[in-house]
Amino acid sequence: MDMATIGLIACVAVILLLAIRVPIGFAIGSVAVVALFMVFAMRTGTFMPERAIGRTLSIVFSNGFDLIHSYNLSMIPLFIALGQVAFRANITTEIYEAARVCLSRLPGGVAIASIAGCGGFSAISGSSIACASTMGRICTPEMLKLNYDPRLATACVAAGGTLGALIPPSILFIVYAIFTETSVGDLFLAGIFPGLLSMLGYTTVVYIWVKRNPSIAPASDERFTNTQKTAALFRAWPAMLLFTVVVGGIYGGIFTATEAAAISLFTATLIGMARKLIKLSDIIPMIRDIASTSCVIFFIAACAKVFITVVALTGLSNSMVSALGEANIGPWGFMFMVCVIYLMLGMFLDPVGIVVLTLPLMIPMVESYGFDLIWFGVVIVKLLEIGLITPPVGLNVFVLAAAIDGKVPIGQIFSGLWRFLISDLIVLMLLIGFPIISLFLPGS
Repeated sequence: MDMATIGLIACVAVILLLAIRVPIGFAIGSVAVVALFMVFAMRTGTFMPERAIGRTLSIVFSNGFDLIHSYNLSMIPLFIALGQVAFRANITTEIYEAARVCLSRLPGGVAIASIAGCGGFSAISGSSIACASTMGRICTPEMLKLNYDPRLATACVAAGGTLGALIPPSILFIVYAIFTETSVGDLFLAGIFPGLLSMLGYTTVVYIWVKRNPSIAPASDERFTNTQKTAALFRAWPAMLLFTVVVGGIYGGIFTATEAAAISLFTATLIGMARKLIKLSDIIPMIRDIASTSCVIFFIAACAKVFITVVALTGLSNSMVSALGEANIGPWGFMFMVCVIYLMLGMFLDPVGIVVLTLPLMIPMVESYGFDLIWFGVVIVKLLEIGLITPPVGLNVFVLAAAIDGKVPIGQIFSGLWRFLISDLIVLMLLIGFPIISLFLPGS
C-alpha cells in the first residue's frame, strides 16, 4: 500500500470517529498509533508486524515525552490557574462592574459592559469557553432582571466570550505556537488589535440594535457620579495590572510569555489572599480543576504530535501541496478554502482539537504560498472564534445556556447571534485583506 494512501485513510478514519462522537484525543491517538504501525510494517512492501512494534512504541513515547516537557506548554496550566484565581479574587467581576458603572448611560449600556467585561476576563483567563461560562453567570441574570430582551442578554455574552481566543493570553495561540514552532509572544501581540477590533464590532452591534429598537434594553434609572465612576475604575486596578504584566512585559522584552504567566499568577494569588477571598483550603480544589483541564489539553496535544509524525512519514502533506499546485487555485483561493473548512469544523468540534487536527496538513500548504505564520495564526483563531457561536453546535452557546441554568432556550440565543456573526465576518475580511492589523505590534 502506498504511504500517502495510509496517511489519507488515517485522516478519513479520524473524521469518521469524530462523527460518531469519539473524544478527539482518543480519535486522533488511536488512529495515529495504528497508522504508525502500518507505516513501519509496510515499509519494505511486505507486511512485517514484528519490525513495527518497537519503532511504533518508541515514537509514541518519545513524542509524548518531548511534548509534555515542552517549556511553552507549561503556560497552559499557568494561565488556566490565573483565570481560576482571578475569578475567586473577584478581579473578573470588578472589570464588569467598572464597565457597567461607566457605560450605564449608553443605549444597551449593561450589554456593552458585558462585552467589555468579557474582553477584560479574556485578558486574564485565555479561554473563550471559561469566559462565556463565568461572565454568563455574572452578567446575563442582571440583564434579564433589568428586562433586557433575552436574545440580547445572552447573545452579547456568548459573542463576547469568544474574545478569549484572540485577546492575550490565549490558549489557542499557545497550542498553535507549539505545533508551528512560532513565537508565543509574537502571537500574543498579534492578537491585541484583532481582539480590540472584534470587541469594537460587538459594541457597535449592540449600540445599533438598541438604537433601532430601544424596547429590547430599557434605560436604567441608575445614575453614577464621576466620583463613583472613578472609584469603580480604581477597584479594577488588579485586572489592569495583570494585563500590563502579560502584554507590557512581553512587548518590552522584560520576560518571556511563560515567565509572564507565572508572575501574573503569583500576583493574582497575593491579591486574592490579601483580600481574604482565597484561603489555603481553596488551593486543593483549584489544583484539581486546573489539573483536570490541563490534562485534557495535554492529552490531545500529545496524540496530535504522534499524528503529525504519521503525516510526515507518509508524505501526505507533500502530496497535498503538489495537488494544490496542480489545481492552480492561487493564494486567495486557498484562503477561501481554509475559511470554509475552519468555519465548518468550528460548528462541531472543540477549537483546540481543530488546531491540532488540521495544522499538520495546513502548515506545509501555508508555507508553500509564502504566508506569514503569525498572521495565519490570527486568521485561524478568528475563524475558530466564529465557530464558537455558529449553529448547530456553537460551544459557547451551550456553555452559556448551562451557566444560566437554561433560563433562555438555546434557539433563542442563536437567534440573537446573527448580528454578531456579521460583525465577525467583516472583521475576518479586514484581517485577511490587511495583514498589518495583526503584524504591526510583533513587527513581523
